[in-house]
Amino acid sequence: MAKVIGFELNSQDPEKAAEFYSNVFGWEIEEPNWGYWPVKTGNDQNQAVNAGISKGPHDYPHGIRIQIEVKSIEESISLAKENGAMVVRDKMEFDDFYLAYLVDPVGLGYGLIQRKG
Repeated sequence: MAKVIGFELNSQDPEKAAEFYSNVFGWEIEEPNWGYWPVKTGNDQNQAVNAGISKGPHDYPHGIRIQIEVKSIEESISLAKENGAMVVRDKMEFDDFYLAYLVDPVGLGYGLIQRKG
């Protein structure tokens, strides 16, 4: 079973969003990397789901997307497409994982993550 491992807040003013969520909820916002601010929403004791804040791209300028960890990103993309999803950004490679963005049949955006190794 795939599990939600995080979420992403997209904003056209990510610095302001980072300040807001830090001030209101006490979230720890790290320095940005590639325009992405990693967010810690808790610690190991409370099993928090962590996040990130970024400047929303043209295909998702603002909103929240969950990140779902899967065993095979290619298989998950294929199955999603068979069930009416649209691929917004195909599989991208990062140091430790692969990432793709899709939109489900009712218009909700989400990310798929497959860890390497």
